[in-house]
Amino acid sequence: MVSTRIATWNINSVRIRLDIIARLTAKRRPDVLCLQEIKVEDHGFPADALRQLGYEHQVVSGMKAYHGVAILSRLPLRNAGTLNWCEQTDCRHVFAELADGTAIHNFYIPAGGDIPDPVANPKFAHKLRFMDELTEWMARHLDPAAKRVLVGDLNVAPLETDVWSHKQLLKVVSHTPVEVERFGRMQTAGAWHDAVRHFVPPDQKLYTWWSYRARDWAAADRGRRLDHIWVSPALKPSLRAAEVIREARGWTLPSDHVPVLCDLDLDFSAAA
Repeated sequence: MVSTRIATWNINSVRIRLDIIARLTAKRRPDVLCLQEIKVEDHGFPADALRQLGYEHQVVSGMKAYHGVAILSRLPLRNAGTLNWCEQTDCRHVFAELADGTAIHNFYIPAGGDIPDPVANPKFAHKLRFMDELTEWMARHLDPAAKRVLVGDLNVAPLETDVWSHKQLLKVVSHTPVEVERFGRMQTAGAWHDAVRHFVPPDQKLYTWWSYRARDWAAADRGRRLDHIWVSPALKPSLRAAEVIREARGWTLPSDHVPVLCDLDLDFSAAA
């Protein structure tokens, strides 16, 4: 067995935040780093700079100024690709396999705008449809017995303890009942297990995002847990640790999201 660290981070522009990516890699050395909101087309992606940090293997799906996802790995990757959802090519899903067959899916689910009404707000309607399509796809195409990891900015804080105030955020996009219900159906469809809550009790407050609007994000502490790592039943026994790097929100020129890490024991001995 090999201890393998997988990280997910909505980086909010990969080129702007290369310094804090380097800081994370120096401190925590993730073997696989999944990024969302890279905000750059593929040809402008800083591939060489990230190779210098040890990420020789890269799968990128980027677009100018918006969205975009990437899987960066110190370990070889195979069977990589991307999928589009809701008839839009907005670069929200990239996937690859490790040598032992573990599939990694990296998602950036639409944020959904500000109004939690699919009739009045097309962005919210898009978010709900996106989640519905994912749920159907997972139920039809994902092997229940396979080794799978899903990571990303899923833009839903499902538990009452995943937000700073359950009561005040019930009508705020990311924590509304309609989103939480769809989030649960999506999780059930893929038989996913929450890797972070495996180690952090569900009655404990836990956030991965703090708005830029707060003058003092740490003092206000009005956070939400929008970034997730899920594993399939086959990998649940392999879970060894998980961590939210809260301190990263206070690094120089930070993203409004922080990295989330998960350690798994994977068996590469039989890998071809």
